Amino acid sequence: MPLLINGERIDLSRPTADMIRAYPHLEEKAKLLRSQPAQIVEPKGLLYVQQREFAVTTPKDGSVSILGSDDATTCHIVVLRHTGSGATCLTHCDGSDTEAEVSLIMSSVKTFSDTTGCGRLEVHLVGGFNDDRQLSQKLTNQLLRAFDLQPDDVHLVTFCVTELNDREEKDIHFPIIYGIAVNVKTAEIFPATFPEKGPDEDLRSAHVLTGATLTNIYDAKMEQLRIGPYFWRPFPHVDFWLEQDDKQILQNLSTSPLAEPPHFVSHIRSTLTFLKEHPFPSCSLFPDRKPRIYKKNEEGLWEQVCSDKI
Repeated sequence: MPLLINGERIDLSRPTADMIRAYPHLEEKAKLLRSQPAQIVEPKGLLYVQQREFAVTTPKDGSVSILGSDDATTCHIVVLRHTGSGATCLTHCDGSDTEAEVSLIMSSVKTFSDTTGCGRLEVHLVGGFNDDRQLSQKLTNQLLRAFDLQPDDVHLVTFCVTELNDREEKDIHFPIIYGIAVNVKTAEIFPATFPEKGPDEDLRSAHVLTGATLTNIYDAKMEQLRIGPYFWRPFPHVDFWLEQDDKQILQNLSTSPLAEPPHFVSHIRSTLTFLKEHPFPSCSLFPDRKPRIYKKNEEGLWEQVCSDKI
C-alpha cells in the first residue's frame, strides 16, 4: 500500500512543490519545527545514531528514552513510528541505498508492532536544503518513492526537508535544522544537538567512511548497544588526506562544503587518524569477531560490558 497524506495517496509523478501546495499543513508543521531552537541533549538516556545507522525501540525501554542524530546537511533524518505499539526507529540516510534502507527500517518497526491491530505507521522526514548539486532533492524523492513502494500504509506526518529546511545567507544556502531527537515515550520530535556522539564515535565513523551499509546498532529486547564487528581494508591514501589542509578536506570529502558544521573537518581528521591506526580491525579491534557491547549504567550513561557477562 502507498504513502499517504491525510489518508490520500500522494501523486509522486508531480514535483514536491506541488505536494507542498496541495497539503499546506505540511509547510505549517515544518515552519513550527524550524522555529524551535535546537535543544542540547545530554547523554543520559540518549541513543545517538550516526550516518548509515539505525536504532529502534519502544516506550517500554528502561534504558533509552531519546533517539537522535545530527550533522545532516544533504542527508535526511527519518523517524518511523507505529502509533499503536509506540515502536520508534530513527535513521540517518545519505542516499547510498535508499530503497533497501527503507525496507529495513519498516521491518524493524513492524517486528515490535501488531500492524493488524490498532495504530498506524507514521513517518517524519527532516533534513537537507537547496544545495547546488541537488543531492537533497534527489534524496527527498528517493525516500518518498521508497515509502510509497511499501506493502503497508505509511502516513507522512512531518516533511521538513530540502526547500522547507533551507535558509540563504549572502547567496549561500544552508540547512536550518541539522539534527533532531525523538522522545520514545512521548513521540515528541524536536531540533537537537548532541555534545556526546558516542560511544565509539571514531570507530562508527570509520565504518561509514569505508563504505558501510545501513547497520542496526541496538538490541531493544536486551537494551544493549552493539557496535561491530566491523572489517575494512586499509584506507587508500590515508597519509595523503591527513596532510591536506582544511579547505582540501572540505572540498573533497563533503557533499556540501559551504554548509558543513564547524567541527566537520576535525571530525574527518579524527576518523582518518583512527583508520590509519587501525588498518586491519580484525586484528586490533575485533580479534574475537564479537561486537563491542554497551549497556546504560545507573547514571544513564553507556558502559561497556564483557561478552561473557551477558
